Amino acid sequence: MAGIADRERVVATMVAAFERDPVLRFLFPSDEDYPRHAAAFFGHLFDKRVGKGAIWTADGGLAAAIWEPPGEDEPVASASKESTAIAELPGDARERMRRYDDAVHAAFPSRPYWYLGVLGTHPAAAGRRLGRTVMAEGLRRAAADGLPAYLETSTPGNVDLYRGAGWEVVAEVNDPLPIWIMQQ
Repeated sequence: MAGIADRERVVATMVAAFERDPVLRFLFPSDEDYPRHAAAFFGHLFDKRVGKGAIWTADGGLAAAIWEPPGEDEPVASASKESTAIAELPGDARERMRRYDDAVHAAFPSRPYWYLGVLGTHPAAAGRRLGRTVMAEGLRRAAADGLPAYLETSTPGNVDLYRGAGWEVVAEVNDPLPIWIMQQ
């Protein structure tokens, strides 16, 4: 389980892992600004969840899963009132976050669930199955609580990877970009 001391490494891993991700590039399309804006975004997610005991890492932070326990998921864009990092992002980026969050959250169930908000592996550690390792911890917690787990992906190739790990597509969102909602 990650602690505050893991923040820098986890954020760096996520920035590198999501550099070509459709959602992150939708949110932060500028190559010049991506590293700074993505670091603020992932730093916010880390800070919001680290105290909940719901972030797992492997191999010194080269892979991380940032989960949200049931009943606590909140759209990132609405969190700008509590996060200086998010509030300081450009207004157009915050508007894109709001559009994305609204679309995705409308597709999620109203019943309690564990939410895998972010799963990333640093490109230097790709292919070592570290993502499955850190994902498994949250899935164990969901199973222990008797609850389903949900995630979303905007990368078509990831749909098959997640299916191979036992996830199934339960909804699709096409605006603001193609997104698959998956459940296990």
